[in-house]
Amino acid sequence: MVNENIRFKEVLVIGANGEQLGIFLRREALEKAYEQNLDLLCVAPNGQPPVCKIVDYGRFRFEQQKKVKEAKKNQHVTEVKPLRLSPVIDTHDFETKLKHARKWIEDGMKVKVDMRFRGRLITRIEVGKKVMQNFIEEISDIANVEKHPSMEGNTMYVILAPKRK
Repeated sequence: MVNENIRFKEVLVIGANGEQLGIFLRREALEKAYEQNLDLLCVAPNGQPPVCKIVDYGRFRFEQQKKVKEAKKNQHVTEVKPLRLSPVIDTHDFETKLKHARKWIEDGMKVKVDMRFRGRLITRIEVGKKVMQNFIEEISDIANVEKHPSMEGNTMYVILAPKRK
């Protein structure tokens, strides 16, 4: 709430330099702000009495937007890349998938390796576990297992994260 949009009868006014000026009627507080060619901004509407500050509202909004942009820039979102293996995967395919996973982990991404058991393969889960363990051993020099292999329906999956430096 700024200037005329403030609907409180009395407000506690804080000056442009941060000093507390006291409790004023809304009209008097607006006059004080206008005398300094500044705006009256309500910073704590739930206070008793509500707290308003005399500021340059355009500059205040600019500073707020700058802070939000800076916080967004410093925020790091970790991406989880999916990778699908098969219980009956060939060695070349296995190495190719391993190479992709290595590249992603070196780039700082997490990798979710899943293995779907289709048809009769669901009876041979131990074969899939061997392939998954082999994959984990091959990549263990640069990655940690964040979530150990587990079954969810007919899919076994593991989540690998880069090792901390």
